[in-house]
Amino acid sequence: MRSREGPVGIGVRMLRSRSNAGVARTGALERVREWTRERFALGCDATILVTEVACGLPGCPPIETVIVFWSENETRHQFKLFKPVGEVVADDLPPAWLKPALVVDENAGFECC
Repeated sequence: MRSREGPVGIGVRMLRSRSNAGVARTGALERVREWTRERFALGCDATILVTEVACGLPGCPPIETVIVFWSENETRHQFKLFKPVGEVVADDLPPAWLKPALVVDENAGFECC
């Protein structure tokens, strides 16, 4: 009797696995976005970007989570967490009183985040 686990069966399992991973990642991104909104008292219309960045430099964690948000007067703030977004917990975010230190100096000459 032939198994039904041929290439089609494996492909379906892989798609489901990717789909579940995508849902989990999307949920993690949204959680970090909401924690950032709460921590820094950002309005519901504030732009908050959460992304994972791969780093290949020596001594750099392989995956970092970068959080960027804009506050009053369109001031950009940014920080990194040295772990994948799925491992981030609310206590990993900097304290609210550190918000002024997270301001990005647009004239510093950095082209990236």
